[in-house]
Amino acid sequence: MPFPKNQKLGQSLFGAAAIALACASLFSGSNARGGNVTENIGGTQKVYGNIPPDQIEFLSTGDRIKSVAASGSMMAIWETLEHGERVECLDCIPSVEPLLYDANPRTREIAAWWLRRRIFGVFGAGEVYERTLQTLANDPDPKRRTNAAYALGEFLAAPGIEACAAAIDRDGDPNVRAAAASALGRLNDDGRGALTKALGDVDSRVKLSALGSAGRVNTFTDVAAVARLAGDADPKVRRKSAELLGAMRAKDAVDGLIALTKDGDAAVRNSAAHALGQIRDGRARPALEALKASDPDRLVRDQAEIALRRL
Repeated sequence: MPFPKNQKLGQSLFGAAAIALACASLFSGSNARGGNVTENIGGTQKVYGNIPPDQIEFLSTGDRIKSVAASGSMMAIWETLEHGERVECLDCIPSVEPLLYDANPRTREIAAWWLRRRIFGVFGAGEVYERTLQTLANDPDPKRRTNAAYALGEFLAAPGIEACAAAIDRDGDPNVRAAAASALGRLNDDGRGALTKALGDVDSRVKLSALGSAGRVNTFTDVAAVARLAGDADPKVRRKSAELLGAMRAKDAVDGLIALTKDGDAAVRNSAAHALGQIRDGRARPALEALKASDPDRLVRDQAEIALRRL
């Protein structure tokens, strides 16, 4: 049940002045906004009592959902679907499903969020979820496959794990593989080693996505696969690798992180210093002292000092 925007009713509602005002409003047949009180005697008033109408969060109607979904207005779509979270409308599903493939990622996300809350019409045989699985597996358009992978992550349903793992293994488009790796993070599953495979991908987009997901999946433990990326050609990958190694408290990766303190990219050195501080291994002290004393980047010097205090 949606709640009123302002749940705190002033105690003055129980005072004589409030009673007099309510009676006057009732006898005049109008409320404070000029509407007829009889219009609110039904379901709304039964749910919310005498709360002013402008303090009530109204539900989206089915007609509103269908109209807005066809309009293409991003803000209207977001607001309407959010206010229609618990509105069961089978006729609305065909209008919302195309939004899974919208150009705007936020629109795609909220469309999947709304659809996964349906009791009927989404997860049955031949329905939306099954069609999304088929799109990822077979659609000739890589953009649609990419968006299908992201949608499967937002649906939070187990069959998406195997589908995304298969996409990482077989799909020839790196954007699709990156989306599938991202979806596994949302699903909190490594896809039976699919994330490790994505960490070894030839494309940086896939590796970065896999690193992000590996940090979210609470059962991921493949430190070696992450540590290998400390030597990657892409500085963004090296930085994310260092960040994840620190978060994993990977003592086996200390030597690789020490090597990164001499990296040519300041952001990588910063991440390496931070990670060494998280791991708290005394072997890192000389490298961190060197950073603190002579690194050309002030942020790196500060990070090294903080890390030294944590050893």
